Amino acid sequence: MFLPDGQNFDDIASNFAWDVPEFFNMGFAVADAWAAREPERICLEHFNPDGPPARLSYGELTRRSNAFANALRSLGVGRGDRVALMLPQGFHTAIAHVAIYKLGAIAVPLALLFGIEAIEHRLSASGATVLVTTGNGFDKVSSIRERLNSLETVIVAGPPMAGAEAFEQLEAAHPDALETEKTCADDPALMIFTSGTTGAPKGALHGHRVLIGHIPGVQIHHEFMPQPGDKLWTPADWAWAGGLLNVLLPGLLLGVPVVSSPAQKFDPELAYRTMAEMKVRNAFIPPTALRIMRTVSDPLARHKLDLRSVGSGGEALGRETYEWAQRVLGLTINEFYGQTECNLVLASIAKLGVSRGGAIGKPVPGHEVAVIDDEGAVVANGVSGQIAIKRPDPVMFLGYWGNEEATAAKFVGDWMLTGDQGVCDEDGYFSFFGRDDDVITSSGYRIGPGEIENCLTGHPSVALAAAVGKPDPVRTEIVKAYIVAIPGTEINDGLSVSIRDWVKTRLSAHEYPREIEFVDELPLTTTGKVVRRLLRDKAVEEARLKAADTTQ
Repeated sequence: MFLPDGQNFDDIASNFAWDVPEFFNMGFAVADAWAAREPERICLEHFNPDGPPARLSYGELTRRSNAFANALRSLGVGRGDRVALMLPQGFHTAIAHVAIYKLGAIAVPLALLFGIEAIEHRLSASGATVLVTTGNGFDKVSSIRERLNSLETVIVAGPPMAGAEAFEQLEAAHPDALETEKTCADDPALMIFTSGTTGAPKGALHGHRVLIGHIPGVQIHHEFMPQPGDKLWTPADWAWAGGLLNVLLPGLLLGVPVVSSPAQKFDPELAYRTMAEMKVRNAFIPPTALRIMRTVSDPLARHKLDLRSVGSGGEALGRETYEWAQRVLGLTINEFYGQTECNLVLASIAKLGVSRGGAIGKPVPGHEVAVIDDEGAVVANGVSGQIAIKRPDPVMFLGYWGNEEATAAKFVGDWMLTGDQGVCDEDGYFSFFGRDDDVITSSGYRIGPGEIENCLTGHPSVALAAAVGKPDPVRTEIVKAYIVAIPGTEINDGLSVSIRDWVKTRLSAHEYPREIEFVDELPLTTTGKVVRRLLRDKAVEEARLKAADTTQ
């Protein structure tokens, strides 16, 4: 699963071959395997803004996950049973994940920031019998408990609460010795729900091999991790594939300490402080978070960073943010790409010269990625189409939980469709410019919102931006931009004109936003992606009401 030695990217890719064993258990691999060799080695560090950090060793992780696994078993959890986790970053989350995998059960991570409807959908769809959460999560679930037919037990991490089991008491009441279930690499281990940017979230089921599949990509964008002194952190929720499979589990497997943080809402100053005080060397920071960090003036004057590598993915990074990081942070961000269903298949590695502003990167060794047409044929370089990944691939999902029809629709032959529009150039670099549903059709042009949004955020008064298509009787659609201005900016017609001209002169006359609406915030998924679907629905309704007024 590890990258071979090589002098350049092509050498490494040509010499790489998958070695996926028949039997593999993620829980054992990220905890017990290290504990047997170096039980005192630190695996987790928790940032405390008001005091010294807490630390957890591999030996402690193994013992505590064993005890919690025995507790879950006493509650009836066994192979194939679903256990939902609605927890913030922290020791409890890691311990629970490891315990679930050791039992051969299936972990269902959920974001603590989810609202009641989102929680109900995921718990009902997954059929989770146990939920591990916080007091706040327990309060949310209590209001819908009678509608959750499968849910039998709620475990609360923290102070005991009436009607719930206490995490620490369960741990203390059970032995810390356990024989891990003998699981095949293809046995189900993890169900992560899609982010719901374009439709109802679906449970993407992954086998234990998904961790093996992630290691080359992590090593690529973190430039041959592990290196001496490496330490990983991300502001991304560990309930998201990016936080869990790009950071927590690979870090544990590679022996790299992982930093956790109690913050639930992204704070750019706290992000800089966390990286500085915890001596973070390697970070995964989603593009939206990086754009927010750009709004902080002269951050390195207050925060001494020692970053070795920064990776970013989940949406298009864009040239503006890429160049800002080089100028301000003093390093090149290694962009990568993937989906909940098949994550981390394209990446950059500036150390080997595979890096280009505005492009994602190249296929990670071991993954076959192409741009295809509607019939599943690979298109020529420079021709746009849909980004697709070829199966078999150890990082690819087993299928959507309880939805064979949607699983089948995800493939054309052996190509897994991403639903993302992109292009591959003659040098092998892939660029992404929008979801199928996000592409704007205006005056005969097909316009990807990513490039427009990247250009918009380069304007000195724009903090965040989203571009969608709004129905128009003449042009089919026009580009409408929703913009969050830099704090303290005076919003007026002159600013709108300035922003339009900024895009018109930097992109083209057909891509500038003909309508601009300033908003206090953009709708984001818990992973930091803009939910363009909600903004598009809003724009469609505006157009409908306007059309109705003109006919009256």
